[in-house]
Amino acid sequence: MFFVNSRAIIERNEGAGTEIVVQIRNKSGEPQRWELPGGRIEPFESLTSALRREVKEETGLTVTEIEGENTFIDTRNMNSDFVVECIRPFAAYQTVIGSIDSVGYYFRCKAEGQLLEQGDDTLNVQWIRVEELRQKMTEDPLQFSSVDRAGILFYLKNGEV
Repeated sequence: MFFVNSRAIIERNEGAGTEIVVQIRNKSGEPQRWELPGGRIEPFESLTSALRREVKEETGLTVTEIEGENTFIDTRNMNSDFVVECIRPFAAYQTVIGSIDSVGYYFRCKAEGQLLEQGDDTLNVQWIRVEELRQKMTEDPLQFSSVDRAGILFYLKNGEV
């Protein structure tokens, strides 16, 4: 199987600095690991629609702003029978070895609302300071999901505000 995913780096700036949302993946038969919100897009679902849906299902938050959304282009006015969308994500990933073959796109975004205690296959949804995230990655990167390790490292290197 091959999957395409849309994943969120939800940021907010508080007095103590930048925070992002992390959660524990809680799927039967899988290890519980920290991850970023997001997941598989449905057939013909746009990346940003999937992002908004997954964030709402997993965290309870409503995405209000997606970095790069102003780059959005589609071909709707050229042929309504075959529409293609194009948008600039924050980062893209591809698994090259592993049990799941996938590509995905990370979008930096802002959201509002109250965090769920438990979402769709998620637990312990919370805001975490970027410096604490950096420390957790340094101490034990295997506590994070296999897919999100690279995305978090990319964010820590290239995206921190």
